[in-house]
Parts: sequence; structure tokens; C-alpha cells
Amino acid sequence: MVRDLLDRPLRNLRLSVTDRCNLRCEYCMPEDDYAWLPRKDVLTFEEIGRLVDVFLTLGVDRLRLTGGEPLLRRDLSSLVSMLSAKPGLNDFALTTNGVLLADQIGDLESAGVRRITVSLDTLHADRFVALTRFDELARVKEGIRAAHAAFGALKIDTVVIRGVNDDELGELIEYGRLFDAEVRFIEYMDVAGATRWSPDRTVSRAEMIDALTARYGSIEPIVETSSAPADRFALPDGTTFGIISSTTAPFCDRCDRSRLTADGMWYLCLYATHGLDLRAAVRAGAGVEQIRALIARGWQARDDRGAEARLALGDHRAIVPVNTLRQNPHLEMHTRGG
Repeated sequence: MVRDLLDRPLRNLRLSVTDRCNLRCEYCMPEDDYAWLPRKDVLTFEEIGRLVDVFLTLGVDRLRLTGGEPLLRRDLSSLVSMLSAKPGLNDFALTTNGVLLADQIGDLESAGVRRITVSLDTLHADRFVALTRFDELARVKEGIRAAHAAFGALKIDTVVIRGVNDDELGELIEYGRLFDAEVRFIEYMDVAGATRWSPDRTVSRAEMIDALTARYGSIEPIVETSSAPADRFALPDGTTFGIISSTTAPFCDRCDRSRLTADGMWYLCLYATHGLDLRAAVRAGAGVEQIRALIARGWQARDDRGAEARLALGDHRAIVPVNTLRQNPHLEMHTRGG
């Protein structure tokens, strides 16, 4: 297994299959228009499969499909079938906004997806429209019900924004109970596409714990050895939830994730401004060993601690200007897969 300069293994690959999305969530896509990746640049299923094969030889054994909204990628279940059959893959998950999930859940399960995560930031229809600019809450809930019926359990990801949905933490946990869904609350992060981010809108992990303690009583941390981004906690009745505190308590020291965009740019950190163009190598006819060496060298030189660097800046963090984002769509959260 290849390791970086901080002895972090290359293990988790987040694979974006499209930069397109059918929602416009405030924390991810708050602007009115976007520069999209040229369709000719988007990796074919065969190119994706070839790159995943190489990553597997280097120690990756956990794969998550993302977007944009991955269910917008045509014939996605065919890609899932191809990838799920690869030896050495110990975990295969998909993150979706849930809008199209009910229609595709059967095909995804049959093709080999093992876990589903649905993004859901509010249970209130008016807030959902304000956050996403689309009236699709009913379809998201339908997707969650379908995922529960197919898999028995799932995860729900919620970005918590002060003054927007921070009063719904308990409500979301109660909703999750109905579907054996563990809710993971995510601190609002200052990634490039979050052009409306400001420090005062971030609700910290400590504040979330305080709010949930006031409702439920004593909350116990779950002690476990894991590279997962969420710290997990248990309510007095044993119900579990997670908090991803990238903004106030980064976990860079154990981060084993990298991200491959739909057009083959490989990013070693969510906050990275530059990636490695693997599509160019594939389309230039590079052999397996050449691509393997390219990826290995990239990871071995990695010393990224992006969230920690942002935290050190305090309130002086710089959000990328919209014009810069339009000139370089790879800086967008929806392009690199969150």
C-alpha cells in the first residue's frame, strides 16, 4: 500500500461521474450559472474502469461514486456492475441527493452498490426550496424510503448552517430512526464553490453536541479506530449519529481520501487548487505501469493538510471569486465530488 509523506495510506477513492446536478444547494452551487466540463473530456466507463484497476493495485479498497449528482450519468448501473466485480474492492458506496433514487435503486442494488448515502439538509418544504432552488423534498424522501427498503440501512448527510437548519438536528435524528439511517451532521465548509460561506454561519461540533444534549441528555462518544471523516456519538437509548467537523476540528492527520473528477483530474485534498491529469495519460496511450507510477509518485509526495491550513487562517479565509471559478470549474465542489 502506497503512503504519503505523513504516512497516510492511499485507500479511499471518491469518483465523480458527472459535474452536473439537478439541485443548486446553497453551500455547494449558490451561483446562477456555471462553467461545465466539456462532454468530450468526461471519462468513458472503460477509462474509469482502467483507472480504478490501477488504484486497486496501489491499496485503494474503498470506492464511492459522487457527482454532481451521480444518478444523472446515463446508464450508471452498467458502470456499477463493471466496478463492483473488481477484486480487492471491499466497500462500494454511492452518495446522492436522492431526487432520482427511487427510480434507480433496484438497478443500483442489483449492479452491486453496497451502501447509500443521501444528502438531506432540512425536513421543511419551504426551507428545502430556499436551500436548493427546487421543490423536490417529496422525491428525496421517496428515495430514502426506497433505499431503506432495498438496503435496510443508510446514511443521511446534513450540512448544518446557522440560521437555516440548525434548529432541526433532533428532528433529523428522529426522521433517520424511521429508516435505520445514521445522520451525519457536517460543519459548513469554506470550499471554493461555497461563495456565501462566512465563519459566523458555521455551527461547530461543540454547539451541535450541546444542542442535542439539551434535548436527549448525556451523549457518549463512540471510540473506534477509523479513517472515516465522522466522529460518532450515541444517545442514551443507543441511537448513533456522526459529526464531520472539517471546519473547527480537522482530521487531516488520518485522511486517506483522494478524488477523481469526471474528466480525470485527480485531487489529493478537498482544498487542493491543483490536480493531476490522469485523463491525459490514459488518452495518450500510457501503459498500466506508467499510470501506476504516476499515481504512486503523486501520493508519495502528498503532504496536504488543507482543512488545518484553512483553520490556521482564522476568519481571514479567502473564498475563490466567482469569476475565477468560472475560469476553472475544477475548483468547484460539485466538480470534484465533495
